[in-house]
Amino acid sequence: MRPYSLLLLLFPILSCSTESGKYSKWTIYRGDEGSNAYSQLNQINTQNVKDLKVAWTYRSGDEADYISLECSPIIIGNILYGVSPRLKTFALNAQTGKQIWSFNPFEKGSNEAGVSRGLTYWEDGNEKRIFMFVYNKLIALDATTGKQIMNFGDSGYVDLNKNLRDDGKEHLEDVQNTSPAVVYRDLIITGSAVDERYQGSPGHIRAYDVRTGKRKWIFHTVPQPGEFGYDTWKEGNATSGGCNAWGGLSLDSKRGIVFAATGSASNDFHGGERKGKNLFANSVLAIDAATGKLKWHFQTLHHDIWDYDLPTAPNLVTIKKDGKTIDAVAQVSKQGLVFIFNRETGEPIFPIEERPVPASTVPGEESWPTQPFPTKPLPLCRQHFDESMITDISQAAHDSSLAKAKKYAWGSIYLPPSLTGILQFPGIRGGAEWSGACVDMKTGIMYVGINDIPNIVELKEYKPDGDDDLSGMPLSKAGAIIYQKNCASCHGDDRKGNQTFPPLLGIEKRLKPNDVKKNLQNAKGLMPSFASMPAQDKEAIVSFLFDLNNKKTYVADSSHRRPPAPKNRYTLKDYIHLTDHEGYPGVKPPWGTLNAVNLNTGDLEWKIPLGEYPALAAKGHPNTGTQLFGGGIVTAGGLVFIGATQDEKFRAFDKATGKLLWEYQLPSGGYATPATYEVDGKQYVVIAAGGGGRQRTKAGDYYIAFALP
Repeated sequence: MRPYSLLLLLFPILSCSTESGKYSKWTIYRGDEGSNAYSQLNQINTQNVKDLKVAWTYRSGDEADYISLECSPIIIGNILYGVSPRLKTFALNAQTGKQIWSFNPFEKGSNEAGVSRGLTYWEDGNEKRIFMFVYNKLIALDATTGKQIMNFGDSGYVDLNKNLRDDGKEHLEDVQNTSPAVVYRDLIITGSAVDERYQGSPGHIRAYDVRTGKRKWIFHTVPQPGEFGYDTWKEGNATSGGCNAWGGLSLDSKRGIVFAATGSASNDFHGGERKGKNLFANSVLAIDAATGKLKWHFQTLHHDIWDYDLPTAPNLVTIKKDGKTIDAVAQVSKQGLVFIFNRETGEPIFPIEERPVPASTVPGEESWPTQPFPTKPLPLCRQHFDESMITDISQAAHDSSLAKAKKYAWGSIYLPPSLTGILQFPGIRGGAEWSGACVDMKTGIMYVGINDIPNIVELKEYKPDGDDDLSGMPLSKAGAIIYQKNCASCHGDDRKGNQTFPPLLGIEKRLKPNDVKKNLQNAKGLMPSFASMPAQDKEAIVSFLFDLNNKKTYVADSSHRRPPAPKNRYTLKDYIHLTDHEGYPGVKPPWGTLNAVNLNTGDLEWKIPLGEYPALAAKGHPNTGTQLFGGGIVTAGGLVFIGATQDEKFRAFDKATGKLLWEYQLPSGGYATPATYEVDGKQYVVIAAGGGGRQRTKAGDYYIAFALP
């Protein structure tokens, strides 16, 4: 331990000068229990933000170009807690950025990495804990020393793959978590990220004793026989998974209600084996935080076959409507919709209409005939596709995009996926994404980044792995076949990746074979777990990817042979955007926008493009917006701070007008939600800048804090 670290630990943690003020601290992920990313700090304001300078920079020293750094740190007194690209949790002096301690959850020398969007803090008297997720593990650390608390859970952690079901049977689960848990009294409550392929794990919400790690309650997001909602699964749900709150949770501790927003049921793009509405997929849930009992719900999408997860925790807001003050829940969606409900009853604040949508043509599929549309606020991105939307940044861009588009069907937002392909607009990455919205708690104005880029969605027949046809093959050749069945839909038949998933060509330059085996075993980010895959199959994939001169041949093993899969199973052929010949989105800009929505009236206050591509700007096309990953914060100083853009800039806007007031060129993309805090009367704004990952920009390991000189 460095000398200054010891000195810091000998003195009590300093309190902010605005300790008693609501929304003045940043002790919780996204600033407060309601996930609003709002601060009443105003030292940095519209008049002086132009003078903002770097106060300190911290580098963890462990870049990982295939994983994006998405952590929004928390600040307790004068200590900042964050997570590195390789999932090291660390504590810094929040005034200087000097490291106090660091905890590495992996063995020394490991190259493992993953996504963690934040941490959870709890204290009771002298007990102070930091809770972190590493793949399937919920780990408790001593907040003062960074030491793992070994009497929490089973030898220092709770395994999320255990105690998930109550049927008394053994299941091979694939549960992880990338978003922080919330604490209510003596309970730590968590959602999860699960594989959304066939036979994935269910995304049940669970509460654990904050001291012991013992499970206290479970809410079945995939209802069990006899439970409310079970009859919305026409064919039963014995093999269905998903329905998980992967974007985190919100909490109304005064009312004792935890709020969740869930994703789609598995399989993402085909629901022939889960006919019906499929509660509680794609639903806003209000759950009694003490007992896990459902209080109310609203399903924002019935029988999802578009992967339109609700990607982020609900915003708990207070609005004024018809002369009344209403505590409400606002939920943004990948479709670019905003649903607003009464917090206690679940009644919509603005009418929501069920409207007819097209029917599926896929064999065995029964798409739902209607979908809910809020009448206010109006959609924040385009809701259909036609030829007039084809990009016009150049004739070549227009022609190449139109030629691609004409190969597929297009039209309604809810045009069902097909075997011949559709243009899905909004795309799989939103609309809104995991970074969610920030809300000014004084004015009721929501600020949210929105993507506006279509995906090409084409289904193919799902063929499960079999080993009879592989027997006797060289291991690398068998690996090529196994790769095509399990990996190609994300990383491409040619291993070149796409806008969402990294390339695997040249993987030997950044990973070792054992690293890939671990990645196949443990889910991380968008990468599902392949824990159930036979070890020989994993070895075969590694032999193929690394072009190993492996003299082994594939040996069929009947013990791993799966029973014949049901017919009429379909899965996504590839995760790709509609792009022009240079790789830019194939629709007219803007491709990413920042939106200000008045939740009191449901009206759009302003909308601006967010980000640009320097090469296009040089050709006379500035302010196109870019695909966004990362959220914003809003302050009483009149500012919205947000990174998120592929031009790797950090910006401050006037929250009243959307006018750009300040920008800073980050060393790597700021694909995280910033935080703001005050120590000794000085306000700071900090953002994690890690780039890499899905955005395919240069990787970094930075946390950069800004303050006035």
